[in-house]
Amino acid sequence: MAEKQVKVTLVRSTIGCKKDHRETVRGLGLRRINSTKVLKDTPEVRGMINKVDYLVTATEV
Repeated sequence: MAEKQVKVTLVRSTIGCKKDHRETVRGLGLRRINSTKVLKDTPEVRGMINKVDYLVTATEV
């Protein structure tokens, strides 16, 4: 069985955000607006997405 994945896209700028939110976005592997990463759907990644949900969009792949 294939493992679940989630596609995360940065849709808003991190300028003016808290430092730990900027670091969370970088931890997800996102650099610029509209950059996208496909990541494993783990509780750790879900927590990071929930923390910065106002900056990113996430869809299941």
